[in-house]
Amino acid sequence: MFDNLTERLGRVVKQLRGEARLTDVNIQDVMREVRLALLEADVALPVVKDFVAGVREKAVGEDVASSLTPGQALIGIVHRELTKLMGGAEASLDFTTQPPAVILLAGLQGSGKTTTAAKLARLLRQRKKKVLLASADIYRPAAIDQLRTLAGQVAADFFPSTPDQQPVAIALAAVDWGRRHYHDVLLIDTAGRLSIDEAMMREIAAIHAAVKPVETLFVVDAMQGQDAVNTARAFRDALPLTGVVLTKLDGDARGGAALSVRHATGAPIKFIGVGEKIDGLEVFHPERMASRILGMGDVMSLIEEVHKGVDVAEAEKFARKVKSGKGFDLEDFRAQIVQMRKMGGLSGMLDKLPAEIARAAQGANVDERKVAQLEGIINAMTPLERAKPELLKASRKRRVAAGAGVSVQQVNQLLNQFEQTQKMMKMVAKGGMQKMLRGMKGFLPGMR
Repeated sequence: MFDNLTERLGRVVKQLRGEARLTDVNIQDVMREVRLALLEADVALPVVKDFVAGVREKAVGEDVASSLTPGQALIGIVHRELTKLMGGAEASLDFTTQPPAVILLAGLQGSGKTTTAAKLARLLRQRKKKVLLASADIYRPAAIDQLRTLAGQVAADFFPSTPDQQPVAIALAAVDWGRRHYHDVLLIDTAGRLSIDEAMMREIAAIHAAVKPVETLFVVDAMQGQDAVNTARAFRDALPLTGVVLTKLDGDARGGAALSVRHATGAPIKFIGVGEKIDGLEVFHPERMASRILGMGDVMSLIEEVHKGVDVAEAEKFARKVKSGKGFDLEDFRAQIVQMRKMGGLSGMLDKLPAEIARAAQGANVDERKVAQLEGIINAMTPLERAKPELLKASRKRRVAAGAGVSVQQVNQLLNQFEQTQKMMKMVAKGGMQKMLRGMKGFLPGMR
């Protein structure tokens, strides 16, 4: 989402090459470019003005350390100001109340409230919380059924409601149920509209007054741009918001909402939605997001994804095979693809790498569909064929191709790629790391 902004800010830094210090003269030109970059990213004008003023105040006259260039010094200042703009520090949920701690989700229809409720329930379940989900959306067809289905997927309890009930009555009954059944957290999904209207605001304000939630989270679609800011202000005026959830942050919008909504609501961004899957919700770290915007990557989040997604026993088994250079078969090849997809796929991993590295890898044409296709081809083989690929002659290849819905040529391409991987592993086993690195272009599935 931040690719264009990252590229523009990178060009701004290059303008300062050769300068000994940051001065009024060189800062003026640079800040004009920063201002344009932020406006093009759909950041709200008041936010841009405050941000540029803050950076200029701290940058002018700053001495550049001998180990830094002026561009690097400016990046440090911009990084700190971006972090401050988005909240400064990670904001956590408040559970300091008599159970169940009520979390109320508010936002427009289509912002992703219902899916976010289930994703958040999943996160809280991982933290050993007993979670109850309830829907007070009596207007959208099948909204209640959707949340019931999602609750089942994340192994959370669901409080049943019907469209003929009143939203406030549903919310109060859910609180009572949660208290009597010893739930730690109650997540209430509320109704939205296609646009702001008085009836919706009165209703959600009434629910808030009735259940007195410890957290009132505003769920907003990051792809709305300037509209997200206007919506945020309306909800801020109607409710005492305690946090923001930005959804669809993996989309192709310009990203201005992420930088504007904190300023508009006064509430910290607590979570970000990064995909349609039920595990696509992350705790928001302002400092890490600032690093990603500036092209520094988010290596900490990548490490956390690796820890969550990697099967340690499988990884150790794979490491032994790499070390020995023997025994690596198509089953192991498939296992590596599965592990990679658990971590968000190649694109998800590249998104968290520093911009220069990510661009270099993207130049190798990463194709997520090709990765899934490779897994499908291997799945179409028998266990014996995966263990002994040399058995795959013409007739077997035709059967595998038909089973995976691909051509025989694509099966051959997979086998060739597998052979290259085997050769690289043997190089590693013999200490030939440099030779292996030269052949890395064909190593990652989906990269060519």
